[in-house]
Amino acid sequence: MGLSFRKASYEAGVRDFGNGCFAYLQPDGGWGLSNAGLVASQGEALLIDTLFDFPHTRAMLDGFARASDARIATVFNTHQNGDHWFGNALVEGAEIVATERAAHSMAHETPSLLAGLMQAAPGMGLTGEYFLHCFGRYDFAGAAPKLPDTTFRGRMSKQVGDKRVELIEVGPAHTGGDALAHVAADRTVFTGDILFIDGTPIVWAGPIGNWIQACEVLEGMDVDTIVPGHGPVTDKRGVARVREYLSYIRDEARSRHESGLGAFEAARSIALDDYAAWGDAERIAVNVATLYREFGDADAPSDAATLFGWMAAIWKDRK
Repeated sequence: MGLSFRKASYEAGVRDFGNGCFAYLQPDGGWGLSNAGLVASQGEALLIDTLFDFPHTRAMLDGFARASDARIATVFNTHQNGDHWFGNALVEGAEIVATERAAHSMAHETPSLLAGLMQAAPGMGLTGEYFLHCFGRYDFAGAAPKLPDTTFRGRMSKQVGDKRVELIEVGPAHTGGDALAHVAADRTVFTGDILFIDGTPIVWAGPIGNWIQACEVLEGMDVDTIVPGHGPVTDKRGVARVREYLSYIRDEARSRHESGLGAFEAARSIALDDYAAWGDAERIAVNVATLYREFGDADAPSDAATLFGWMAAIWKDRK
């Protein structure tokens, strides 16, 4: 079945849930177009994630400032991917919090690396074309990294006015250091990239069983509002769809691995059926490579250059 690249349709900017919880949404939720959250109470606020560069982060902070005059005392980065933390330095005076695993990776995954790749992209052929397609809208050269001040393992509670925000580590899954922010008083959870809604999840780290378990944690929460890392605000039906996708590709990849098919050909051969309308479907290449490594295939690549090349090839085939 051929893939379509229909993207999520929803309104950009601040979403006010009416209880001191807000989301900042970036349609269409594709590469780098992540969401952020704000939890405010009694003049204090906790910000969930900054964005991929300073211009996008400034727009987000301006939007939240128009919605709430609460002072941001804490920034919680849900994981180490740059579209969730490269803007940290713009939140002056705030304590920055992340999991220990995420903070370790942040020290090595800096804006300067992406800035260098952007400069090199025009000479990288199809992979460079795809890289510019994914990241050409961002200004990495203007970003300065600001790493977390405080790290944790497992769980951490943060008091925001009269609200308690529970930070819950669920990685490694999407990345090595994924965590959620649960606001029980407002029946709201901010998931980071444990959820991609109407976009294809990408399994950089795994194991995929941990990610499925993280979805089950979300499904067991007493919440009404679920803000994903990418895509529109959702409910538990959205969580179930992500869990089902992960289970489906795990099973399809395993059957191909057992039959001796290589990882790249396996990725190209998996019919996405009900998931074909999700954006960035070429991420199946990364997902299958990660699964093959989980299945014990030492030849399955993990380096970004090869994986972006694989995604670029599938993207070109199905444009």
